[in-house]
Amino acid sequence: MKQLQTSLLLTAALSLAAASAYTQAAKSSSAAGASASPSTPPTIASAIDREISIVEKELIDSAEAMPDDKFDFSPEKLNLPGSDYKGVRTFGEQLKHVAAANYLIWSPITGEKQPDTVNDGKGPDNMKAKAEIIKFLKDSFAFGHKSVATLNSSNLVDPIASSSGRPTTRLFLATFAPAHAFDHYGQIVEYLRMNGIVPPASRGQ
Repeated sequence: MKQLQTSLLLTAALSLAAASAYTQAAKSSSAAGASASPSTPPTIASAIDREISIVEKELIDSAEAMPDDKFDFSPEKLNLPGSDYKGVRTFGEQLKHVAAANYLIWSPITGEKQPDTVNDGKGPDNMKAKAEIIKFLKDSFAFGHKSVATLNSSNLVDPIASSSGRPTTRLFLATFAPAHAFDHYGQIVEYLRMNGIVPPASRGQ
């Protein structure tokens, strides 16, 4: 009888210990989950801004990976049999076009005047240096972040005019700019590989 009582007491003690440990673990897990959660809930502006940041990093990293003397490279220089690259943009011109288009696409969101350097979507003709082009690109994305920060549920789909005068919405412009930039990023990746450079986003961690 004594053995049975001892056994029951031991079982009860172990159960209490297990329950206590489970409770502590649950509290720790809950606390960790709370600290991992973002301090502020996502908004329309922050969701689109994140998309912009992704393509911004891809493009700037790629631009920095290309040597200065290759910014005038285009596939036309390779004279590939059966290809038709005549007149395509150089690496630097691709980046300038993305930057200029960013200004053209995003400026109607706030109505802020786009810089004179837009040059019909080509960027400055006399801008050739790597550092200048990268700065132009970075500045255009900074302009985009500022524009998108003004978005909210009340102005997102209000009719406005695009830079070309066509009717559109802020939502379309805000999301079309990164889509356009990703299109050119795909071309820029090929330019890097044609020069034996692995795009930064494709390199092992």
